[in-house]
Amino acid sequence: MIAAASAALGRAGVASPRVDAELLAAHVLGVSRARLLTASATAPQVAEIERLVARRAERVPLQHLTGAAPFYGLELEVGPGVFVPRFETELLVEWALARLGSAGRVVDLCSGSGAIALAVATQRPDSEVYCVERSESALPWLRGNVDRLAPRVRVVEADVRDDAFLSGISGTADMVLCNPPYVPEAAPVDVEVAEHDPHEAVFAGGDGLDLMPAVARAAARLLRPGGRLAIEHDDTQGESLPALLLAAGGFDEVEDHRDLAGRPRFTTARRTGGAVAWQDGSP
Repeated sequence: MIAAASAALGRAGVASPRVDAELLAAHVLGVSRARLLTASATAPQVAEIERLVARRAERVPLQHLTGAAPFYGLELEVGPGVFVPRFETELLVEWALARLGSAGRVVDLCSGSGAIALAVATQRPDSEVYCVERSESALPWLRGNVDRLAPRVRVVEADVRDDAFLSGISGTADMVLCNPPYVPEAAPVDVEVAEHDPHEAVFAGGDGLDLMPAVARAAARLLRPGGRLAIEHDDTQGESLPALLLAAGGFDEVEDHRDLAGRPRFTTARRTGGAVAWQDGSP
């Protein structure tokens, strides 16, 4: 059964056909992948596995079929309307946890499923964490994950381009983290992304930088002097995003970081307390 499913997914162009076939079977059987060799399946379970494999062959995301996405040791509930978190974003979380002091105040912008915020909150229960998200389709997933995994995290329905959200904590945040939409509109993406991830959670104009000035402006307002900012970005933006932050003023120690494949992945900076040049959302 697994071999046939893997072959079908391979013909459909799925990047990891054997892994996906095993994960779908394990999901239906209620066992781990390691126990598949000794697991038995009933006729209805076999039929369900075949149904899910057929859907995966249509390039429906694996996480939509299982209803869950693993992230930093958590199982996040995801589905249509919310961006599926990727493994690469765990590097940004590791950077943040290594630099977050005791009882830190953290704001996660463009929170989506809540992956970054919930990873920080569960690893650092002494922290005060806020999630900011504007999408009506993503908010139910975000609230559900927060309620299930870390109810003390505060969900804020707001657009990062609005200068009024979280005004009560302006200048007091220790860290602002963000995985915003950053893919250039013309960039080729997998079918799963093009047809199933929300467009507004993935793409951001011709160069993918459309939302970055608003993110940086919000971070400058929220962070205390010495507070830290980390923004994930496209692998074509390893120079342009740091340059954008430096040109704005108000940040120093601007540094870009690479992922495990050596590609530019996220930019970090320290808030100096100085003025930021952007007033209208444009660099």
